[in-house]
Amino acid sequence: MIRSMYSGISGLKNFQTKLDVIGNNIANVNTYGFKKGRTVFKDLYSQTVAGASEPGANRGGVNPKQVGLGSQLATIDTIHSGGSMQTTGNTLDLAIEGDGFFVVEDGTQKFYTRAGNFYLDAGDGTGEASLVDGDGRYVLNSDESHITIPITATSLSIGQDGKVVFVNADGELDERGQVAVAKFNNSGGLTKIGGNLYQESANSGAPSDLLTPLEEGRGAIRSGSLEMSNVDLSEEFTEMIVAQRGFQANTRIITTSDEILQELVNLKR
Repeated sequence: MIRSMYSGISGLKNFQTKLDVIGNNIANVNTYGFKKGRTVFKDLYSQTVAGASEPGANRGGVNPKQVGLGSQLATIDTIHSGGSMQTTGNTLDLAIEGDGFFVVEDGTQKFYTRAGNFYLDAGDGTGEASLVDGDGRYVLNSDESHITIPITATSLSIGQDGKVVFVNADGELDERGQVAVAKFNNSGGLTKIGGNLYQESANSGAPSDLLTPLEEGRGAIRSGSLEMSNVDLSEEFTEMIVAQRGFQANTRIITTSDEILQELVNLKR
C-alpha cells in the first residue's frame, strides 16, 4: 500500500517531465532548425519477495516474486530528423538537406546550428563584409576561416556544395570558399545551449576535419530556403493526452492508497 503510493509519486514526476518536454516542443513549432525532444521512461528497481528456485527431482521450478517500485526517467532524446523546407527567396537563407550542421564562431568558441538565417554585417573598414548569424557570430568557411564578401559584390549565390560565388566590381565571377558543414558520429549526444545552438559533448564526439558539404555523408545546402522545426503538432497533442491520462492514473493510485490508509486508521475506532 505504501509502496503503491510512492510508485504513484514517481509516475507523477516522470509525466510532469514528459509534459515539460512536450510543452517545449510545441512552443518551438515555428523555430527554424529546432529538433524536438522525446521522453523515455524505464522501471525502477524491484523488491524481491521470494527468489526463484530451480526444478528438482520431485518438484518443478518456481519463478521469482517481485514487486516493482515505480518508474524513472531513462532518457530525453533529441530527434534529429529533417524538418520541412520553407522557401524564402533570400540568397543568404540556407538550409541543409541531409545530415550536418552549420558552424558559427564566437571568439574562439565554435557552435553548431541547423538554423541558416544568415546576414552580411557592415564590414570592418577593409571593404569586406562578413557572413554572420542573427547574433553576430561568424559563419565558418570549410577551411575554418570567416566567410567575407566585398561590399561592392553583386549577384551573390551559394551552391549546393556551399561554394560562395559573386560578381565583383569588374563584372567578373569570383569565388570565396565554401560554407562549412560539420557532421557528428552521434548527433543525439550534442548539448543544446539555447539560441538554436549546439555544443559538442563527451558523447557526441568531435566533428571530422573535412567540413565540405556533399562529402562523407554531409547534406546539400539549399540557398533561398530555411529548415522548419521537425515538430508534428498532431503527434505532440496525442502525446500530451497520453501524458495527461498517465498523470491522472497515478493520482488515482495515490488517492486509492490514501483511502485504504484512512480505513486502517479508522479500524481502532
